[in-house]
Amino acid sequence: MKIILTHEVSGLGAAGDVVEVKDGYGRNYLLPKGLALPWTKGGQKQVDSINRARQTRAVKSLEQAQSAKGTLENAKVTLPVRAGDNGRLFGGVTTAEIAEAVEASGGGSIDRRTVEVPSPIRTTGEHTVTVRLHPEVLATVTLNVVPAK
Repeated sequence: MKIILTHEVSGLGAAGDVVEVKDGYGRNYLLPKGLALPWTKGGQKQVDSINRARQTRAVKSLEQAQSAKGTLENAKVTLPVRAGDNGRLFGGVTTAEIAEAVEASGGGSIDRRTVEVPSPIRTTGEHTVTVRLHPEVLATVTLNVVPAK
């Protein structure tokens, strides 16, 4: 299935890219969530307009992303969660909770969809997460998960 991405999808591409995906992934995940549109000949005009808009924003957003990267990597992000006596969490830490914790620690407002967690966070302690600020800029954030009082 050929689709046009309307948002950045990690591991697949950026907004405006035309990519080939399996039918089920496109039909059941990308299209209903609004991350993509089906590719048509008329849709190519949309691709061109998305690419033009992305190019005009790219330089400005790259500079902003570089400055935001420094702010994020220096921020002390602490996330209080419910945990048992042995340090295991009741559930896991979501990307939305991480985004809220980053904003609360003064790291600025980030979208939860830009947060990438390599493996599920289910224990207290320090964990490393990645925030994709720009297609070329990744910030590494150290997240300190502590039990809530």
